[in-house]
Amino acid sequence: MRLSLVGSACVALLLMGAAVFAHHSSAGIDRTKTVELTGTVRQFGWTNPHSWMEVDVPDQKGGTVTWKVEMTSPAYLVRAGWKSTTVKQGDEVKVTVRPLRDGSPGGLFVSVLLADGRSLTERPVTTPTPPAAKP
Repeated sequence: MRLSLVGSACVALLLMGAAVFAHHSSAGIDRTKTVELTGTVRQFGWTNPHSWMEVDVPDQKGGTVTWKVEMTSPAYLVRAGWKSTTVKQGDEVKVTVRPLRDGSPGGLFVSVLLADGRSLTERPVTTPTPPAAKP
């Protein structure tokens, strides 16, 4: 009985690990391309494990296409200068994404240019430290 319980626990842990790995797969993202979207924020989700935004982008037919953009967690965004109120419904933005391989309107967030001129990414911008002067 004890061996069966231990075996079941091991199988459960392996399956959970596989699910986590699958969740973070980037196979559907074309990391060789970037697309710049100009549009209006439809929704912004400040949530774990990933923040996200939906952006309504005008199309060539006079309609709009809603792009779903996946971002990183709020913890990383805060370190990069974001607040939960940085992007709001109705804001006009330019968002750069790595598009989905299948061509559907979505992708992985790279950066955003806000109406006030600020440009934000998911990671803090670091300035290289100059080498120390030699005596």
